[in-house]
Amino acid sequence: MCSSSLRELTVESVYNDPTLAIGEPNLFGQGILTATLPYGTFTGAYSSTYNLSYWTKIPFAAPPTGVNRFRAPQPPLPITNGVYNSTQPFDFCPQRTVNGSEDCLYLGLYGRPWSTGQPLRPVVVVFFGGGFIEGGGSFTIPPAGYPVLNASASNDFIFVYPNYRVNAFGLLPGREVAEDEESDLNAGLLDQQAALQWTHYYIQAFGGDPRNVSIWGQSAGGGSVVAQVIANSGNTQPRLFTKALAFSPFWPKTYRYDDPQAQSIYDTMANLTNCTGPNSLQCLKTVDVQTIRTAALYVSGSHTYNTSSYTWAPVIDGSFIAEPLSLATVKGKVNIDLGWGMYNLHEGQNFVPPGLQNAINTALAGSPSYNNSEASFEAWLRGYLPQFSGQNLRTVEALYPTTGTAEELSYNTTFVRAGLIYRDTVLACPAFWMATASHKHAYVGEYTISPATHASDTEWWNQVNAIQQQQPFIYDGFTGAFASFFQTGDPKAHKLTNVSVVGVPEYNETGEQFVIGANGFANVSTAMLEVRCAFWRSVGAQIPV
Repeated sequence: MCSSSLRELTVESVYNDPTLAIGEPNLFGQGILTATLPYGTFTGAYSSTYNLSYWTKIPFAAPPTGVNRFRAPQPPLPITNGVYNSTQPFDFCPQRTVNGSEDCLYLGLYGRPWSTGQPLRPVVVVFFGGGFIEGGGSFTIPPAGYPVLNASASNDFIFVYPNYRVNAFGLLPGREVAEDEESDLNAGLLDQQAALQWTHYYIQAFGGDPRNVSIWGQSAGGGSVVAQVIANSGNTQPRLFTKALAFSPFWPKTYRYDDPQAQSIYDTMANLTNCTGPNSLQCLKTVDVQTIRTAALYVSGSHTYNTSSYTWAPVIDGSFIAEPLSLATVKGKVNIDLGWGMYNLHEGQNFVPPGLQNAINTALAGSPSYNNSEASFEAWLRGYLPQFSGQNLRTVEALYPTTGTAEELSYNTTFVRAGLIYRDTVLACPAFWMATASHKHAYVGEYTISPATHASDTEWWNQVNAIQQQQPFIYDGFTGAFASFFQTGDPKAHKLTNVSVVGVPEYNETGEQFVIGANGFANVSTAMLEVRCAFWRSVGAQIPV
């Protein structure tokens, strides 16, 4: 197995020299746009429209090609041909269909203009979503997250957007990967950690404070936050961040790398690429990108609606991810002092078979038929939880009865019922567990504005759009709260709504969560969620989560 010694060597060799130099402030108050790091000098640009200094392409690791495919990120190549133009776009890592490039380990960053002598600013490292099968950190101006920075003049921080490898390129499991000296399990998560290491050592050249770093993500980006929070058994060194905000963290079933379910993924990839045999991994490192991508797409779609999983996911590797989330968080093995977990009211419905809402049998390609009958629901439940005993399945059905309530949700359909089970196991409970395991302060939130499905909350903070101006009250109370969290660690320190409007409660003091509704905000008990999440934690090894 490629041991932690490789990772230590990688860390030492990539980031062993924090010495850096910064350029002189340029004209017109644009701040410093040139930074010299040990492996190159990088120049950025300035947007007068948004008053932003930005660098849209900085390599933080070598291209993960050839022998480096499926390997932990290696040191970035030295820049030897002058100043590197960091205003270029960069490509996604290989995606589900035909786009993306293996030469993809770049990051972009932006913030308000800054010059030497001014105070260093908090830093927010953002991991993109996409089900661990697609997505990328590339951005335009204004970039995603600009509405957060722009919520209030009291906040001034730097956003960092790194790429990381997804699908087979970043999450290939199997004994063969573990045993190979030039390969690593969870390579995409190690990409993220490398970007955090880069931030720790180099962000000061761009005006960022390496002692005040938050990590943030939505969906698989939120799942990435969860992974970094429990990484290295909660003892990542050096300490790379202290605050974490996970929106709807996609944390699907996490098997041990050589469990039958994980090993079958590797074996399927080898079969589909004609790479079977004793040298299968070396073969997988040499076949063309499109062949890997096509096979990875087949794997990702093989369980989408029958067992409700995109298949590609982090695995328990015994080192970087040493144990399941449900276990690590109950032990307090986390890398954060301050945590905030958010989930959406109806978001599980994005992931369960749509046929569960129809009176007649319907199926998508590659999935069995479902309808809204109790029998169909039970068939889905057995498929989703194949390792559950009859007793545990009956407990699930009692916790989620045919007609029931949960937080702000009332339901009487199998579709909503299944969606709630999925929401809790993959999204809501992971958010709750991560946040409440924090060493100091914990915050929990629920987004309920219709349709309150997965990602519907992003309109308030992911790119500039009209709703932020049309409904400033919700924008200020919602987006302003986590802008304050990034800046100060306290969602209420820079509260933008008036004193009569409730803010974000501290969970350890109140047992309440922050609910965002169409008419405003409320603080509501998490007691119902706690009961359901306690059950899922008690059977976490059987799901597994």
